[in-house]
Amino acid sequence: MATDATHLSTQKVSVKVVGLNGQISLGKEFAGRQVLIEEQEPGVWLIRTARVIPDNEVWLHQPQASKDLKHALSWANQHPPLESDPTKVIKKLENAQKSK
Repeated sequence: MATDATHLSTQKVSVKVVGLNGQISLGKEFAGRQVLIEEQEPGVWLIRTARVIPDNEVWLHQPQASKDLKHALSWANQHPPLESDPTKVIKKLENAQKSK
């Protein structure tokens, strides 16, 4: 089991200066990434990379949606698209509309 002193020696530590605009740079390897910044106490921040999911997309990450998506992709792989004549499709739709 590692002691705190051993654990600290493996951490990457760097000194950054907060610019006049209130910003710091974490480095190019984090460019474009989203991060969570937690103020654990005054002057102590924990910065973690994160992936944020918009509320209207949360359903995509639910087990049923994942299962349905896998099923749809499997079906699409087994049923390649066929050529069609758009004019015939439009006529078929128009005829179906007229018969209602």
